[in-house]
Amino acid sequence: MTVNDIFAYLCELFPLSDACDFDNPGLLVGDQNKPVDRVLLALDVTNTVLDRAVELGVQLIVTHHPVIFEPLRNVCADSLVYSLIKKDLSVISMHTNMDIGTHGVNDCLAQALGLCNVVPVDDGHGFLIRCGSLKEPTDADDFAAFIGRRLDTAVKYVGSGVLQKIALCSGSGADFLPLAQQIGADALVTADVKHHQFLEASQHGIALYDAGHFPSEDVVLEPLCRMLEGRFPEMSFHVCHDSDIKICVNI
Repeated sequence: MTVNDIFAYLCELFPLSDACDFDNPGLLVGDQNKPVDRVLLALDVTNTVLDRAVELGVQLIVTHHPVIFEPLRNVCADSLVYSLIKKDLSVISMHTNMDIGTHGVNDCLAQALGLCNVVPVDDGHGFLIRCGSLKEPTDADDFAAFIGRRLDTAVKYVGSGVLQKIALCSGSGADFLPLAQQIGADALVTADVKHHQFLEASQHGIALYDAGHFPSEDVVLEPLCRMLEGRFPEMSFHVCHDSDIKICVNI
């Protein structure tokens, strides 16, 4: 098997043509013809992930966030791209196309939160939003605690009363708050919420939950690993849930 075999399968699952126009998914570092028998999955290429890749002896890293997003003006010795090339590691990144795609990040987040009757919502960018229902109506405070347990994260939120219809967007999706209101959602679960967006949600009577960027997207790695193992049973796949960014909450 080669890097290109993995890439072709990922493109079957999450076509690059589905990505938002600002995005840069694809085979971003490495040789498509390089033989592969070990693969590491992670949200980002970080120093921690790079060290883990070397420790495991993988030839390929598959990430959600593109290791190259903006055009590079240089590749110096202290850069991750330089280190990847020097260590002969390839990187495939599947970003907004994997947010949008069936069995992608947002579907995995909906599953993690136990939503039923989940449907994609046309948001103008290619169905980044999902909407579904809780199995039973749930108090807004209890739902915050539930999100925290399921995603192992601290949750910031505004809202009160009873919720059942839930919209969600992994990562930075608070700009979709008006759309969540438009489709009649009782709440929007996302991350990277700004102060004025919490105020807007409070004023319009919709609950808004910030579950953190990393926790809201990390839920895709294990299901993605299982899909790859099913397609390539002769290969070894590993998941790195570590992040070099440690966000502390002082309670």
